[in-house]
Amino acid sequence: MTEPHSAGDPTPTVLLDVVDLHAGYGLTEVLRGINLRVAEGEFSVVIGPNGHGKSTLLRAISGLVAPRSGSIRFAGSRIDTMRTETIVGQGLIHIPQGDMLFPDMTVSENLALGAFVKSAQKNRAAKLERVYDIFPRLAERATQRARTLSGGERRMLAIGRGLMGDARMLMIDEPSLGLAPVLVEEVYRQIARIAAEGMTVLLVEEDFSRVRDVADHVTLVENGSVVLSGSVDYVLSHPAIAATYLGIDT
Repeated sequence: MTEPHSAGDPTPTVLLDVVDLHAGYGLTEVLRGINLRVAEGEFSVVIGPNGHGKSTLLRAISGLVAPRSGSIRFAGSRIDTMRTETIVGQGLIHIPQGDMLFPDMTVSENLALGAFVKSAQKNRAAKLERVYDIFPRLAERATQRARTLSGGERRMLAIGRGLMGDARMLMIDEPSLGLAPVLVEEVYRQIARIAAEGMTVLLVEEDFSRVRDVADHVTLVENGSVVLSGSVDYVLSHPAIAATYLGIDT
C-alpha cells in the first residue's frame, strides 16, 4: 500500500525512482518487485526486519548488485546499467554497514578519498570545512589513523567521507548498528542536521523509534517486498501494521 497523493499538494520532484526492482544473489531472489520513490530534499527511511532485503536494496541502487529486472532512475537518468563509480559521479553516495574505512589511513586521508571522482574535487577545501563543522570530533582527530577511532567516530567519518563526494543524495545503511545509545543519538542528530540543510537522505533502519520524529517518508519492507509506504502519520494510521512491523500499539 502506498499513500495516495493529495490533488491539492504540489507534486514533488522525484530524485530517485525505483520501479519493480528484482535482485538477489546466485539462485536466491531477495528483492521481489520493489517500488520506491524519493523526492528531492526528502528524508526517506526504509524499515523492516533484518535479512529481508533492505541492504540489498541499497546495494542494487548503487550498482553493487546487478538488478535482474526493473528500472532505477536517478535525477531522470537510468542508472541500473551503470558501473558503481559512474553512479557515484552522478552524486548518489552509498554509506554501507560497517563503515568500510581505510584503517591505516588518517581521518583527513579517508575524507580526501571521498572526493575521488573528478566532479567532487572542486571546492574540496570548502567541503572538508563543512564536514569538520558538522563533525567537530573529526577535526580534532584529523591526523589519527581510522583504526584508533571509537565506533561512533568511525560512523561519523564514514558519513563525512560521503559528504566529500559532491553528494546530491546520501544512502545510509543502519547508522545505529553496534553503537551505544548515547552515540546513536549523537549520530542521528548530525544526520538530521545534514537533512535539514537540504541533503536528500535514504536511510535504512530497523528501529522505527530512531526515525519517527525526523522521517518525511517511511517504506516498510518484508521478504523483499513493500508492505506499506507513506508519511509517518499514514503508516501509523494502520494500527495492525504499526503493531506488527514497528512494535507500536496505536
